[in-house]
Amino acid sequence: MPQQPAQTSSQQPPRHITILLFDGFELLDVAGPVEVWSQIDGLELEYVTLDGQPARSSQGAVFQADRALVDTALADTALASNPQTSTTQPNTTQPNASGHALLIPGGMGTRTLIEDPDFLQALTDTAKNATLLTSVCTGSALLAAAGLLDGYRATTNKRAYDWATSFGSTVEWQRRARWVHDRDRWTSSGVAAGMDMACAFVAHYWGAARADAIAHAIELRAQTDPEDDPFA
Repeated sequence: MPQQPAQTSSQQPPRHITILLFDGFELLDVAGPVEVWSQIDGLELEYVTLDGQPARSSQGAVFQADRALVDTALADTALASNPQTSTTQPNTTQPNASGHALLIPGGMGTRTLIEDPDFLQALTDTAKNATLLTSVCTGSALLAAAGLLDGYRATTNKRAYDWATSFGSTVEWQRRARWVHDRDRWTSSGVAAGMDMACAFVAHYWGAARADAIAHAIELRAQTDPEDDPFA
């Protein structure tokens, strides 16, 4: 398989990643990339939910949100200033939206959220201020339903491929891909594929040597060929 390339990005590496959680998210979709990205010094990670309340994964693990989605630096100004939705607490330090990535996991909870216009609008308002959008598994279906993958190449969970790809009529879905990097969008196949994408993400922005060191530290044999998903 081809080796991970050295850093080729003309962009500065992201300084902050916001992870959007919801009831029914797939645990490894979050824990896998976080295990990789948490090894990067200076990269801040935060967990948010739409309303700032805890979210329960499909596996039963409950995550406490750091803040509500509308209170992140990525939030639309009009939404964040709405006293009906904003839950910002005094003395809360919010990250600068510059160099900011957003991760959308998949999971069974996506089946409900994809029919929720309020959630999709909040996702759209938030994502438009992000430098990078990333997704694991059927998280890409949420991005597609929100119009955030229009004109992009993308992939998704192969077991849910037909369902997920029914959203986003102008998305160039890649059935064989393990993950896809198209400009400022990163999407991966299902569940464990998120760790492969996360390592490729590190290789792209911080260099292949850093990605290899992280994979070695967490005892991961990361797949380095984005076009070969053995589960496709």
